[in-house]
Amino acid sequence: MKVSVVVTCFNEEATIVRLLDSLLKQTRKPQEIVIVDGGSTDQTVPIIKQFIQKHSLIRLVEEKGTIAHGRNVSIQNAKYPVIAQTDAGCTANRHWLARITQPLEDKQIGLVAGFYYMTGRKPLQKAIAPFFGVPRERFDPRCFLPSGRSVAFRKHVWQEVGGYSEKLERAGEDTLFNYQVLRKGIPLVRVQNALVYWEVPKSYWECVKKFYFYAKGDAQAGIWWHPAQKLSTHNIKISLIFARYFIAFILFLLSFAIPILGLLLVVGFIFYVAWASRKFRDVVNDPVAQMWVPILQITADLSVMAGFASGILRK
Repeated sequence: MKVSVVVTCFNEEATIVRLLDSLLKQTRKPQEIVIVDGGSTDQTVPIIKQFIQKHSLIRLVEEKGTIAHGRNVSIQNAKYPVIAQTDAGCTANRHWLARITQPLEDKQIGLVAGFYYMTGRKPLQKAIAPFFGVPRERFDPRCFLPSGRSVAFRKHVWQEVGGYSEKLERAGEDTLFNYQVLRKGIPLVRVQNALVYWEVPKSYWECVKKFYFYAKGDAQAGIWWHPAQKLSTHNIKISLIFARYFIAFILFLLSFAIPILGLLLVVGFIFYVAWASRKFRDVVNDPVAQMWVPILQITADLSVMAGFASGILRK
């Protein structure tokens, strides 16, 4: 079984070396590595070209566009029937390719969901991690959903679902792709030890932007019911966030006439931030990181509502 590894990147000079080194040191060697650069203005492309001089299995395609477009172009250019996909910004465990492609030896399997560990040394990053992905302690093999960071599939599956939707601007394309796979009943396997390591945002404002664009992508994807999540989709959860803040706003307005409602609002806020800290206490152990959690909860709420509204309007 021959495998093409595909990668998209944009301004990843700080991370691309780690990724390529990790892909070249796999226990199962890929037949090719296809990289699509979306128009980097830093040293990403020169660095990749240095690797190409030493490793003929690496191919570079330079084509500006969204991440969805980059994913489609990389797969279109792939020569082989099995696609293993990860992203710049990640580093692959040395057994990643072997483990994520092994289930595809069974001709009935169409897609394999690998896993990703979220990394980061700063307390802020440790607090951010559970907001952006599934902590290893909460991996559920029955319903874990694939991510573009760690996934493998047959090329004909990509063709069958129509590829990645290029209507989505910055995020959500992998969510929609995987939704289409499940909706069509294509057999899927989840492999927790098919690992890549992904460093979460290092700064508060980078975190805010990701919250915003992820929610915008969810709105544009328009997934309200999911074959695996049922009604626990991102869009339903975001709608509940809007509902919470709408109720809080109504209580605030009524508190001018009924002061006790103001007290109820304050108590409700205290309970809300306490709940935010409590829900991640098993995965955020650093005391300083724990202090960030309530702040990030409010930040996530506001950023997600803004991103979702923008996505609805753009859609």
